Amino acid sequence: MRTYNIHEAKTHLSRLIERAAGGEAFVIAKAGKPMVKVVAIDAAEAPRRKRIGFLAGRIKVPADFDDMGAADSGEHAAGVARLPSFHKDPFDRMLISQATCEGITLLTSDAKVARYDGPILRV
Repeated sequence: MRTYNIHEAKTHLSRLIERAAGGEAFVIAKAGKPMVKVVAIDAAEAPRRKRIGFLAGRIKVPADFDDMGAADSGEHAAGVARLPSFHKDPFDRMLISQATCEGITLLTSDAKVARYDGPILRV
């Protein structure tokens, strides 16, 4: 497998891509150290795995979910004031308070949000 330095690869990039697409892999090096290997893509990338239903049975959506919140905004705001200050984002803190007050599960990928007690599930 042939190795090209970065300058040479930049200068002849179009030609090198055509060779790689034809099956001739090559390496690009920086200061003599191999950095990347360029190869042709043989097949279309696999589609992302669908995650629909991955929480089935782990959470429950209340029947009145769409009607929640409007009448309870004062309680939700008071709940924000009682939260420890792990996380400073006011919107996230309101979501945490709403989930706690309403007894609904808050799904998050945010580690700071997941530190709070209550119905919070880190995904």
